Amino acid sequence: MEQRRCEPRRVRGYLVGWVVASILWSVASAQIRYSISEEVNEGTAVGNIAKDLGLDKSTLNERKYRIVSNNADPLFHVSQNDGILYVSRKIDREEVCEQSRMCLINLKTVLENPLEVHYVEVEVLDINDHSPTFTENEKRLEISESVLPGARFQLKPSRDPDSGHFSVQQYKLSQNDHFRLEVKDKGDDGKIPILVVQKSLDRETAGSHSLVLTALDGGKPPKSGSMKILVIVLDINDNAPVFSKDVYSVMLDENAPLGTTVIQVNATDLDDGTNGEVVYSFSNSMNQKILNLFDIGPLTGEITVRGPIDYEEKDRYEIEIEASDKGFAPLTTEKSVIIKIVDVNDNAPEIEVTSFSSSIPEDSRPGTTVALISVNDLDSGLNGKVICSIGEDVPFALSPSVKDRMYSLVTKSPLDREKQSQYDLTITAKDAGQPSLSSEKTISVVVSDVNDNSPEFSLSPYTFYVTEGNEPGTSVFSVKAFDRDENDNALISYHILRDGSEENKLASFLNINTESGDILALKSFDFETLKTFQFQVVATDSGTPSLSNNVTVNVFILDQNDNAPVILYPVSSNGSAEGVEEIPRNVNAGHLVTKVRAYDADIGYNGWLLFSLQEVTDHSLFGLDRYTGQIRTLRSFTETDEAEHKLVILVKDNGNVSLSATATVIVKVVEPKEAFAASDVKSATKVDEEDNVTFYLMITLGSVSVLFLISIIVLIAMQCSRTTDYTSKYLQETNYDGTLCHSIQYRSGDKRYMLVGPRMSIGSTIVPGSHANTLVLPDRRRGSAEVRHI
Repeated sequence: MEQRRCEPRRVRGYLVGWVVASILWSVASAQIRYSISEEVNEGTAVGNIAKDLGLDKSTLNERKYRIVSNNADPLFHVSQNDGILYVSRKIDREEVCEQSRMCLINLKTVLENPLEVHYVEVEVLDINDHSPTFTENEKRLEISESVLPGARFQLKPSRDPDSGHFSVQQYKLSQNDHFRLEVKDKGDDGKIPILVVQKSLDRETAGSHSLVLTALDGGKPPKSGSMKILVIVLDINDNAPVFSKDVYSVMLDENAPLGTTVIQVNATDLDDGTNGEVVYSFSNSMNQKILNLFDIGPLTGEITVRGPIDYEEKDRYEIEIEASDKGFAPLTTEKSVIIKIVDVNDNAPEIEVTSFSSSIPEDSRPGTTVALISVNDLDSGLNGKVICSIGEDVPFALSPSVKDRMYSLVTKSPLDREKQSQYDLTITAKDAGQPSLSSEKTISVVVSDVNDNSPEFSLSPYTFYVTEGNEPGTSVFSVKAFDRDENDNALISYHILRDGSEENKLASFLNINTESGDILALKSFDFETLKTFQFQVVATDSGTPSLSNNVTVNVFILDQNDNAPVILYPVSSNGSAEGVEEIPRNVNAGHLVTKVRAYDADIGYNGWLLFSLQEVTDHSLFGLDRYTGQIRTLRSFTETDEAEHKLVILVKDNGNVSLSATATVIVKVVEPKEAFAASDVKSATKVDEEDNVTFYLMITLGSVSVLFLISIIVLIAMQCSRTTDYTSKYLQETNYDGTLCHSIQYRSGDKRYMLVGPRMSIGSTIVPGSHANTLVLPDRRRGSAEVRHI
C-alpha cells in the first residue's frame, strides 16, 4: 500500500514503505482460523474478524480494511462496516483442493494508518457431494473356460472427488456362483477391486456372465457408482459330439429305391467355432458289404440307400457311424444305427429291455424286480395288440405294469445259486393278428452268491495211519474241504482247534497249512509211546459273515522196526547177557538146559523174535528151539565129551531191516553128585534172578496192557460217536511162550486188519508191501479183503 501512495517518489518512497511495512509486520500481525462447509450459499458469514482480532469497527472503513488477493474472482470478502468475513461465491472443495486431506485457504487482511496485516485461515470442510464413478460404464473380460479357480483379474478402480471418509470405501459384486471380489487397499492411492474366479467356468453351460461392480463411499447415506462387467468365456475343445438319440433304429422297406433316405442322424457339439462343427462318417470297422449298400452325408448325417436291399438276404443291419468335430485335436463319438428291413407283408412284435439287472442275489425275496421290459408292434389294431409271456418252469414271472405294453420281470419263488446259477429267460411277445406273429427275447439272469453254505469236508471223520519215526516239519497227511459258494465265500482257510483240553493236547505238536490243509508234524511220533490220538480241524470260509465247520481227525501210529531185542535171561550180575548152566552128565536127550528170554518193544513182525545158535562148541550135543529159545540136549553125554561148552545165541526180529542181540550161555557138565550139590547152592541165587526177571516182565506186560486198554476205550468212544459203520478191536495175544510180543486185530468198516507177533493165526497171510507187520484176515462177511496203504 505504501508503494501506491508513494508512486510520485518511486525510488525513495518504495524503500521507505517497505521498511515501515516490515516494522509494522513484526509489531501488528495476528492469525485466526475459521471453518466452513463447501457449497454454502453466496454471502454466508464465515466469521467476525474484527471482533476476533479486537479491531475497532468504526475505523475499518477509514483504514480501508480489505483482503489482499491475486485472484480475480476471490472466494471471500470482508465487510468494512462490521469486519465480518463473507463467502463471495460457492466453493467447490474438490476444485480448490482436489484430493488433499485438509483444504486450507490462507487469507491476508490489511489495515492502513497504521499498517496492520492479519492472516486468516479458512478450512473448507468436505461434504459428500460427489458419487463414485468408473472410467468405463461397461467392462468386457475374456476368460478361457480352462482357467483354474483362484485366477485373479485386476479391475480399474472407481474415482470419487470427495476426500477422506467420503471417498470410495468399499466395492460390491453382484450375486453369482463363479466369481468373488477381493479389494486391495493401496493407502493414498485408494482401493483396487480384483475379480477372482471361485468356480470353474464352462462355456457350454454359460457362454457369458453379466456382473455389476458397485463402488460405495462413506457418506450417510452412501453414494454409489456402478460398472457392468461382461465376462466372455472363451471356448476350448472339451466336448465331444453328442448324438440326439441313444439308439438309432429305423425300419426300411426292402427294394427301396437307390438314394432313399434311410435315417438322418444328428449330433451336436457344445463347443464353439470349429470345435463345434461336426462331420459324419462310417466307422473303419464297417464291413465292405454294408458300405456297398449304404452311404452317409458327411455334413448332413443323412444315411441313404446305395445298393439293392433284399429282406430275404438280410433283415437287419447295424451300422457304426462316427461324429467328429474339427478341433485341433478332434473328438469323436461312435453310435450304432440299426436298420431293420421290413417285409412288405408283416411286422412282428418287438421286445425291448429298458432296465435290466443282469445279476441278482440268491437271497432275494419273491417279487424282486429283475428287469423292465417293453414290447412294441409296428402294426395297429389287433395286429398291434401284444401279449407277453414267459416259461412256467422258471422262478420268474412277468408282471404287467400300469403303463401299456410295459412288464416287470420279477422273482416268484426263492433262488438257490448252488442249484442253478444262471437262468436264460425267453420272453415271448405274440400279437393278436391272423395269422399270429410273435417274437422272443432271451435275457440271461445270473444268480449271485451269498455266503449261505458252510465248508464241507470230503470225509468225516478222517482216519490216517502214520508210520512212527516221521521226520519233524514234514507233511504227514492232508484234509480237504469244499464250499458250494463261490469266490471269497468259497475261499477256505484251515486251522487246528486248540482248546487246551487234555484230549486235545497233542494238537500243539501239529501245524496246518491254512490254504492247502496239509498237516505237518512238529515232532517225531513213537509207536511205543503213543499209538493213537485225535484232534479237530476247523475250515472257515472268507465270506461276510464267515461260516465254518470242523472235522475230527483220528491218527493211528504204525510201528517200525526201531527197537532191537533185549535179552531178559540170561543176565549176569554186571548186566551182560551171559549165564552159566550146570547139568548132570547122565541126562538124556531132550533135557531142557535153559531158556533164553528176550523182549522187543516193536509189534508184529518187527517184534517177532527168532532164536538161532551163532556159536556152539559141539553142534551134535545141543539144539535150540527157533521160536521159544529153549536149549535142549540132542543126545546123552559120553566120557569123551568136554566138561564145558559155550553157546552164543543170536536173537533177531523179523523187520525188513532186522535188528538183533546175542546172549552167551556156558554149559558145565558135572557129575550127578556135584550137580545135585550145586543145584542147592544155585537155587537161592536163581530164585532171586527169576524174581527180578518176573518183576520186570510184569511191569512191561502191565504197561503194554494199559496202553492197549486206553486204545480200546478211545476206539469204542469213537465208534459210539460216529454214524458210519466203523469198528475197531484190539485183542491181546495171550499165547506167551517165553518171548514178549504183541498181536493186534482190528476192523475198519468191512475190512479186518491184524498186527501179529510170533504166533500167527491159522489162515492168515502176509500182504506184500505191508512192511511185514500187517496181515489181512479173511472176512467171513465178504469173500475178499484189502489193505489200506498210507
